[in-house]
Amino acid sequence: MLTLEPAPGQPLFRRSIRLRAQAGAGDVIRVRAALEDDFHHFRVELHAQDGLVSAIAAQAPRHPYSLCPAAVQSLQRLVGTALPRHAHALGKAVDPREQCTHLLDLAGLAAAAAARGVLQRRYDVEVPLRQDGRTQARLSRDGVPLLCWDVLELAVTGPEPYTGFDLRQGMARWALAHLPEDEAEAALVLRRCAAISMGKGKRLDDQVHALATGRCYAQQPERAPLASRQVGSTRDFTPCAEVLCESDDAWLCTGA
Repeated sequence: MLTLEPAPGQPLFRRSIRLRAQAGAGDVIRVRAALEDDFHHFRVELHAQDGLVSAIAAQAPRHPYSLCPAAVQSLQRLVGTALPRHAHALGKAVDPREQCTHLLDLAGLAAAAAARGVLQRRYDVEVPLRQDGRTQARLSRDGVPLLCWDVLELAVTGPEPYTGFDLRQGMARWALAHLPEDEAEAALVLRRCAAISMGKGKRLDDQVHALATGRCYAQQPERAPLASRQVGSTRDFTPCAEVLCESDDAWLCTGA
């Protein structure tokens, strides 16, 4: 695989995920996690005790559809769930179609951090706008480059062992079964970003409301017509990766 730098001025989809865990009263572990990208900005606070999710709360500072914040309440179905060591496994405790995909991903990362004793973590992802369907999706963990995939539309074309996987089906099951847990987590973070980056450069604000795909809370057929497009909610972080999650710093570190 030849790693290519984006051409000057080439638009990039970017996502940053930041996480901090603290010990609370008794044996409670509090994990705060924030996610920001071109289309979304979410926060999750998860409390864990005795190996279970004991409380969870979330915020949606920026979101694509008017009903996205209502999905925060759906996260309450995770209370009482056993802490998984794999972030992706938390989604098996609930119907992911009745959740916000990105809030559920963030809650899974927080729960896995509590289970594994991870005190701090940061993921940074960049995916250049596809040219003739091709791009390279890159992920750094805690400031260190970790993964770089060649991607054609929604298929990973290299390197091994990721070659041939579809970004929307099959990879999660394989990664959890065959990769060390830290690498599996990173791979599934990159998989999500490589897939949703397809929206980069599209005229998303031309939508009146969410599409009734059935894939997430706002896109359920009964809700989609009521989930109005939040015009102007998309941002471009191509020239300013450093501002991603910048507004979350105080909340992550001090609880302010």
